[in-house]
Amino acid sequence: MSHSPGERSPAPGHEESRGCLFALSQPPLMLFLSVIASLLLLAAVHDLYPW
Repeated sequence: MSHSPGERSPAPGHEESRGCLFALSQPPLMLFLSVIASLLLLAAVHDLYPW
């Protein structure tokens, strides 16, 4: 397999480097971040109203 001079071939044994948006698109991370965000929102709403 030959690559043109402008292309980089990934190092053997390593996955291609991917950006932050790829990491954010993973379901477990999004689930974790949504749980943390909902807890923060719940805490903020709880502080706003005197119970």
